[in-house]
Amino acid sequence: MPEDTEPTQARLRRLNLTMLLPPIALGGVMVVATQSRTWWDVAVLSLGVVAALVAFVRWAAGDISRVALPCLVITAAVWPFGALVADSRSAFFGIGLVGPLAVSRLPRHRGAAALALTAFVAATGAARLLVTQESVSGVLIGYVIVPAGLTAVLTGLMFPNKRFYDLVTELEESRDREAELAVIRERIRFASDLHDIQGHTLHVVKLKTALAQKLVHSDTQRAEEELREIHALVSDTITQTKELAYAQRRLNLSAELENAKNLFEAAGIHVRVDREADVDTHAGELLGQVLRETTTNILRHAQAEQVRITLSKTGITIVNDGAQEGPLPQLSGLATLRERVADGGGELTVEQKHGRFLTAATLPHPRPDAPPKTRKDHR
Repeated sequence: MPEDTEPTQARLRRLNLTMLLPPIALGGVMVVATQSRTWWDVAVLSLGVVAALVAFVRWAAGDISRVALPCLVITAAVWPFGALVADSRSAFFGIGLVGPLAVSRLPRHRGAAALALTAFVAATGAARLLVTQESVSGVLIGYVIVPAGLTAVLTGLMFPNKRFYDLVTELEESRDREAELAVIRERIRFASDLHDIQGHTLHVVKLKTALAQKLVHSDTQRAEEELREIHALVSDTITQTKELAYAQRRLNLSAELENAKNLFEAAGIHVRVDREADVDTHAGELLGQVLRETTTNILRHAQAEQVRITLSKTGITIVNDGAQEGPLPQLSGLATLRERVADGGGELTVEQKHGRFLTAATLPHPRPDAPPKTRKDHR
């Protein structure tokens, strides 16, 4: 698996294995070499060291549960052998490593298990008082306090280590969920853009087809012109759909203004466009989306006779009459637009009052070097 795609937790575990396994193995070798007096001692102490190394390797791989019990049994048996038979103060090496690794991975009762582990190490070491004539203080220090203390410290350190790995896991899961959400948002954006293209075009085609049907007997030339415009519109829509599929689609605000005027005229609506300033390309694309969606909404949901479009440095405002009385309609397209404008740092305002409907998109940072100019078109 490549380094940049390998899970963070897996890299951390491999780092632990690379950095800690050599010193642990060296420590085990030193225990066997310095604490063994007979070949029997070598065999038993080596068995405890091997069990400890196996447990550590599986812990580093995140799979200690399969070997925890046998490794615990082996190392738990080696410690009494070392304390009571082999006179080995370091025989707790195995249980002092395997115990904390296994206890930290328990799903519950970890605190009680940690106390039981420490008590076992201490009690086993204290049992040496029954088989030796050594001083009590020497036995307590060498076989009880030091082994039990080191075991308790290692166990305590493993708890925050476990929490650290849990946090890493949560972060990786959060990153995966964020990636999934990003894919979902992109699919929604694609679906919305496709709706903008196809829905808008189909509505225009519907109006122009109806107009051509009316003119086919009375004004054949005008009907043919409308049919040619329908053909051109469908061809342009096919092109836009391909551009959308390959992430190459860009809205042109000037083209959208001209298209909106033509569409309103075809529907018999008087339209006025006040273009007070130009905006940059990014803002133009966003305002073009607002204009396209608003134009479609006016044609579908209003009985408009007049529409006024005002383009300024700070955004665009579209006002139409013929709005239905009553509460503000819930239009899904406007909800999507509000999110897009908000993502761009702007704000979308929608108001309905006295039969007039206002849609305004305000951008936060107009381009300062855009030269103001005013051009009015009356139709």
